[in-house]
Amino acid sequence: MIDLREYRNPDFDELWRIDHECFQEGIAYSRRELAWYMKRSRAFTLVAEQRTGKKILGFVVAESDPSGAGHILTIDVRPDGQRTGVGSLLLEAAERRLVLAKCKAVLLETAVSNTAALAFYKHHGYSVIETIPRYYLNSIDALVMGKHLDATGTAKAKRAKAKKT
Repeated sequence: MIDLREYRNPDFDELWRIDHECFQEGIAYSRRELAWYMKRSRAFTLVAEQRTGKKILGFVVAESDPSGAGHILTIDVRPDGQRTGVGSLLLEAAERRLVLAKCKAVLLETAVSNTAALAFYKHHGYSVIETIPRYYLNSIDALVMGKHLDATGTAKAKRAKAKKT
């Protein structure tokens, strides 16, 4: 079984290590960057861990915006935990939390070359909104993806129309 819970300060080093397992150098956050995003005033971090053993399997950092748009800043699942439903649990929990914060839509960025992430987000109802040239490492384009949220925290199968964040 997997439990989702709020981030706790002693988790930080493990979350930073997971981020580095998931993303290459230069795309993975530095300690300072990850801490900064997690401490933003409207941000929250949810952690997925195994009920037995309490091993952290992944996490999501998201934030709400007073304009009604949520933003998934990062969603990281250990490579050995991918394709097990952990990412879906984290994403769906973050979306529900964003709805509680009065968000009507949610946005995120992913590298055009990250085919697994693109398939994952499309499976969860996200659509491509725009491309940001050279977003990662000043050489890899990013896709801005988004979707509308309804009051129950589920996706509406509509294309999100939002500005870059």
